[in-house]
Amino acid sequence: MPSTPFELKGKTVYVAGHRGMVGSALVRRLAQEDVRLLTVGRNELELCNQAAVFDWFAKTRPQVIFLAAAKVGGIVANSTLRAEFIYDNIAIAANVIHAAHLNGAEKLMFLGSSCIYPKLASQPLREDSVLTGPLEPTNEPYAIAKIAGIKMAEAYRSQYGSDFISVMPTNLYGPGDNYHPEYSHVVAALIRRFHEAKLSGVPNVVVWGTGMPRREFLYVDDMADACVHLMKTYSSPELVNIGTGEDITIAEFARVVAAAVGYQGEITFDGSRPDGTPRKLLDVSRLARFGWRARTSLEEGIRRTYKAYLPRDG
Repeated sequence: MPSTPFELKGKTVYVAGHRGMVGSALVRRLAQEDVRLLTVGRNELELCNQAAVFDWFAKTRPQVIFLAAAKVGGIVANSTLRAEFIYDNIAIAANVIHAAHLNGAEKLMFLGSSCIYPKLASQPLREDSVLTGPLEPTNEPYAIAKIAGIKMAEAYRSQYGSDFISVMPTNLYGPGDNYHPEYSHVVAALIRRFHEAKLSGVPNVVVWGTGMPRREFLYVDDMADACVHLMKTYSSPELVNIGTGEDITIAEFARVVAAAVGYQGEITFDGSRPDGTPRKLLDVSRLARFGWRARTSLEEGIRRTYKAYLPRDG
């Protein structure tokens, strides 16, 4: 697998989606590099607006792009906002990738999601299992949009020789997560629920689903470090999974969160709520071959995340 050392030093680096959990982690990590960091808020640049994106790229001409902008959410958001999830995410990918090409960007990293893999693909999920089976129906629009972004990066690399690469992070958590009561991912949802139960003295917390599905969780600052590492060391059309290579049941995970929050009540499970994919564990052997492994333990990561959540609660 070819790798080409790429120098970030002195480059103009654009992080698309810098206010999200993923983008803000990339900004924190890039502060350690000698780069000119370029960010722009949604109030100044709407990435779904093709003309605006093309105009902004022509004016700023970023040399390196981390494409972390996306419309994201948990099972409920993915199930109910299906049109928004497919339109917004395809538009963002198409506009930014084409603008990067038009303006001679040196390198672009497209950040996908592990939901691109078939629902019942063999575990752990290998990069070459994309498009080998049906997707998980609850997040199919989002997954299809992300697959479109991956295929765009591949196509521009093939046709134009663009140094565009794609990475697939596993389930992420950390500072800056979305704590919406219905539209959040499982980590943020559980932190919020256990915290509120602790404050109000509720004796029992109900967790959606059976608790049996297995999930892999990666601290978002570890993900950002992996992205910077791959930006410097990786140049190939194949995807690269970013994860820990370890998974845990939702039931076990709920107990880890409850312990970090200090909630001591009972935890029960509502099997009438959707579980989603039975298991989602990434094969991270390709990433390991490029010399990177996750460093933050689940317990430590959840502690840091809860600490970052507390000021939000007031």
